[in-house]
Amino acid sequence: MTIMGSEAVDRSVSLTARALRDVAHLDWSVPAADLEWSCYDTAVHVAGDFTAYAAQLTGRATGGYVPFDITEDPGTTPSGLIDVIEATGGLLSAVVAVTPPEARAWHPCGMAGPDGFAAMGVVETLLHTHDILNGLGVHGWEPDADLCQQVLDRLFPHVPRTAAPWPALLWATGRAELPGLPRRRVWRWYSEPVAAGRVVLCEISPNVAADLHAGGTGGFAWAQDGPGEGTRGASGMVAKARDEGTHRPGWGAYAIVRTQDGRAIGGMGFHGAPDAEGHAEIGYDLVPSARGNGYATDALNGLTAWAFGQPGVTALHATVDEDNAPSHGVVGRAGFERTGSTEEGRIRYTLQSPRV
Repeated sequence: MTIMGSEAVDRSVSLTARALRDVAHLDWSVPAADLEWSCYDTAVHVAGDFTAYAAQLTGRATGGYVPFDITEDPGTTPSGLIDVIEATGGLLSAVVAVTPPEARAWHPCGMAGPDGFAAMGVVETLLHTHDILNGLGVHGWEPDADLCQQVLDRLFPHVPRTAAPWPALLWATGRAELPGLPRRRVWRWYSEPVAAGRVVLCEISPNVAADLHAGGTGGFAWAQDGPGEGTRGASGMVAKARDEGTHRPGWGAYAIVRTQDGRAIGGMGFHGAPDAEGHAEIGYDLVPSARGNGYATDALNGLTAWAFGQPGVTALHATVDEDNAPSHGVVGRAGFERTGSTEEGRIRYTLQSPRV
């Protein structure tokens, strides 16, 4: 995984300040590209994100954002806002530089360390600079390709590497199309995806799940024969849990993304959060074109390691149709042991936590 630090934040802020100073004389009350915010409000938002991310790290926040916000002084000009962006970007950079790499803090897209918040800060400033410039009628701005590639590698492991980094980043965030890939209706980044050998597991959050269940892509670039019905069904369970108020982040569905090409090739996840005894059920679905290559085994090894790293988890279960020989092989290679059968004749497997 690409590690991003304070130098990436400094570089992105410098690119932003240089581009925005060239348009500081224009009317920033107009909308910023396709956003609901004005260009002025978008600049304030960038500064707010920088300070929020810095506070998350210094406060080691675990359950939400530190409850504060920043506002500009009345009468602040666009030039003044650029000063604020430079100052707050420097604050985030300084915090990233001194925060231990093992530290973690809360973000809606997953707990993250200093490198994750550095990458998120870079995303915020590059994309919103694009939004502001386009809102002001200035098109064609493009930041450094290697900086965009670092962001893609760190936060967007599910984006195909078929385009140049900047167009790929615009596609990844719902701002543009790519050849053969329409503009995304939903999107998100992944602060700390689950690495699993030749694949990476990207959590299917409720909004993404609702889109998948309704027949969309969920913002992923799927292999030609995906997504499967199992993945769409599991996504429906995630969306339903959100509507019922029972959704637990981390304990729903994940997209299995092949790291070689950024294509989603299936889904894997939990039927729900662990019960009172610390038991949880796992299921998975792989598109036909990706079967027989060991991807499901990689994914299952990664997801079980993640699950047993969570407090209180004592055992994981999986249920397999009796005649599904490949799936029996997957759970067996991951260390699951046969523990019985269901009334419907399906075979039940269990993997005990190494801590038990």
